[in-house]
Amino acid sequence: MNVIEKLATYEDQISPGVSACVGCNVELTLRTCMKVLGPNTIFAVPPGCMGGVGVVGWDKESGAKTPVFFPLLDNVASMLAGIKMHYERIGRKVNVVAFAGDGASVDAGMQCLSGAAERGDKIIYICYDNEGYMNTGYQRSGSTTKGAWTSTTPVINGHGGKKQNKKDFPMIMAMHDVPYMATMSPAYIPDMVRKLEKAMAVDNGLVYLHVYNPCVTGWGCKSDESIEVARLAGVPEGVIRRAREILAELEGGQGVHPQPAQAPEEDQFSLAELGSRAVLDRLEQTDMNALSPIQALNLLDELKRMLEG
Repeated sequence: MNVIEKLATYEDQISPGVSACVGCNVELTLRTCMKVLGPNTIFAVPPGCMGGVGVVGWDKESGAKTPVFFPLLDNVASMLAGIKMHYERIGRKVNVVAFAGDGASVDAGMQCLSGAAERGDKIIYICYDNEGYMNTGYQRSGSTTKGAWTSTTPVINGHGGKKQNKKDFPMIMAMHDVPYMATMSPAYIPDMVRKLEKAMAVDNGLVYLHVYNPCVTGWGCKSDESIEVARLAGVPEGVIRRAREILAELEGGQGVHPQPAQAPEEDQFSLAELGSRAVLDRLEQTDMNALSPIQALNLLDELKRMLEG
């Protein structure tokens, strides 16, 4: 049985009527996470997209089958740490999980999350990163990419956008020496399932999982293209293979050899191999540093149509 077949046997812990935006891949992420985590889970969703669509309350009822809390934007990890300590005291093993956006994780809730990581609180913290405060009008967050358009960092005539770099929050959490940190994507569900199963087995500290979730509404992409956009954030297969080699060495307790492995020849290409003078001309005329994310996606679509003739 492969991962997808196994996932299909798990019970859905989220109601079928969640009113997220059409094509929202965060809802897919939440459903997948809760299917794997199962009914023996207590989770919290702070103010944000997934709290706002009814998961934590819908017509005086919950949108989830498992106990769910609606904490403040800035105290998610602290509240869950207390819940976990209670269940440890009474001798019951239960998954205590946060499902929080980037605003509640890398900005408002960063202090209590950092504290929980340093204390070694045994919770699973999942951050769905759509690079902004998307539920309240697409404002920038600490996780927004440099140069990106948001309602508070507008791009006008090719100028503007966010001035600061995106916080590399997965690495920030890794530097807390947490026992397990991983990045995930809704474009790669089997990988997500494996990492969730590994997270559930950790019993010596905080687990941090960072999910890259393009926002169909805030980013302006089509509702049926959100997974394709998420896949664009991937890395070449050669890099992934080398990363797995290093991870295997780390998990095996061996030293890591620093010399990088060369990516296979088929992973490399030049602009000349694109096969279209018109495409090259279009690229040469474009200032890539001035493009907003929406403009970049539109340019990719234009280049694709040019190559297809």
